[in-house]
Formats: sequence, structure tokens, C-alpha cells
Amino acid sequence: MKFGIVFANTGPFVDPGPAVELARSAEAAGFESLWTVEHTVVPAGYESTYPYDRSGRMPGSDDAPIPDPLVWLAYLASATSTINLATGILIQPQRNPVVLAKEVATLDHLSGGRVQLGVGVGWLEEEFDAIGIPFTERGRRTDDGIAAMRALWSQDQATYAGEFTSFTDCICRPRPVGGTVPVHIGGHTEVAARRAGRTGDGFFPASGSHDKLAALFAVVRSTAEEAGRDPDAIEITCGGNGVFGPGALDEAAALAELGVDRIVVPSFLFWKDTEAALAAYGDEVIARI
Repeated sequence: MKFGIVFANTGPFVDPGPAVELARSAEAAGFESLWTVEHTVVPAGYESTYPYDRSGRMPGSDDAPIPDPLVWLAYLASATSTINLATGILIQPQRNPVVLAKEVATLDHLSGGRVQLGVGVGWLEEEFDAIGIPFTERGRRTDDGIAAMRALWSQDQATYAGEFTSFTDCICRPRPVGGTVPVHIGGHTEVAARRAGRTGDGFFPASGSHDKLAALFAVVRSTAEEAGRDPDAIEITCGGNGVFGPGALDEAAALAELGVDRIVVPSFLFWKDTEAALAAYGDEVIARI
């Protein structure tokens, strides 16, 4: 079982000193990855429903800082050596996939192949309006963007013709260290699960009840089989309230039984006494799995 830290670029870790302490201490404690969140802007008074909390609102205040995930990860790449650098998630349809392919490949090259690209379609319609991307197109733009990026990463002179992105004989260097970057599909819906089964290297539903997760994982597997893909090759990442505290070991075992490959733990657990708190989790949970 792998362990990662989600919401890594929030709270005190938006600042350089605490961010480096988090990354280095997590690496020393046995964590495998850091997972960032993204919002380019948060329109004040937004009316869209945040899907991961009953309140319908994001945790924290609307003006809480959220650093750009790729810039934040690039800063920490030079301060670490082994921990993977992941977006969990990056709102892919809000970005130009040709530019994004170059940014992600550059980060992967400079970090020695440590990038995991988690992408999602987004939920904050007002943010899409501010950026100038039609909210209703976000799913199709995500599929198109993933295919375009993979073409640029893998082809010597890339050619791609999609609904929103087209190019001919384009050279994009540097390439990712492994020839591509793993793309994890974020989301907690059947639509996201089907996208993961159809095109993802991983699935990242974040959290959910065991029954809900089992149902989503079944959708991933069946969709992968229908697409002629190996469902066992799709890495599953998720977390939940039970992955810390007295029942953490039992919860980790239960998630492993469901087919989870990586457990992510929220960064707010380590906002105070970061180094000691991470070391304790490493000793009490990671080292005992």
C-alpha cells in the first residue's frame, strides 16, 4: 500500500518554509506522494455546489490562498529526491492541453520522472466563466486534452486532430522520463469512473463509503474490460476519515481489500508540529502496513 498527502498546497503549506518542511518530512516518514488541489480563482459568492461536503461549500474561506499546483510542485521538486509530485486534482479543461503538456513534461524531466497527473472536469461554473471556457464542454475537453497531451509526450513529431485541439508534426521537448505521465481521473461519479476505465492510468475518487467505492471500482473495471484494457493496470487512490486515528490500520486493510492501491491523508492533520506528526504517522501506520 502506498500513502500520499492530499490538499498538500493548502493551509500553512502555501508558504515556502512550511511547504519544504512538509515535503521533506513526508519523504522521510515514508509517504510516497504529495497531492495538490487547484482553483485559479474563486469567484466571491459563488452559487455552484461543492460536491464533496454536505454544506455545498468548499472548506475554509473563499479567500484562502491556493497556489498554482504545478509551480508549487516544481518548487518542492528541488527540495526532495524521491517523493512523487501529484495533482489531485488539476482542472484540466480550463487549461490549453498543448501548453499543459509542455509544463507537465518539463516538471517530470526536472524531477526525474516523479509526476503523477490527476485531472478532473471541475465543478465551479463561475470559475469557468472567469477563465472563458464553456462549463458544459468540460467533459469533452478533458477527454480531448488527455489524448492531445499523450500524443505530444509519445510521438517524435506529434499529430493530433480532436474536437478542441488539433496540431500537425509538432515537436514537444523535453519528454517525460518514462515516455509519458500517468493520468489519474478524479471524481466520485459513475461518469468519472467510466472515464477512468476508458482512458485513465488511475482513478482518484478521493473518498466515500465502502459500498460507494466498491460500486465505482466495479464501473472502472467493467468499462476497462469493454475498452479492451487491463483493469488491474488502473491504479486506485482514495482516502477517508478512517485513515487516521485508532482505526487507521483496520481502515487501510479494508480499503486494500476493496482494491485501493494508494491511501491519501489530508494535510490538515500535519498543520501543527509537522515533522513530528508525519513521523508518528509513518511509524504507527505506514511502517505497519
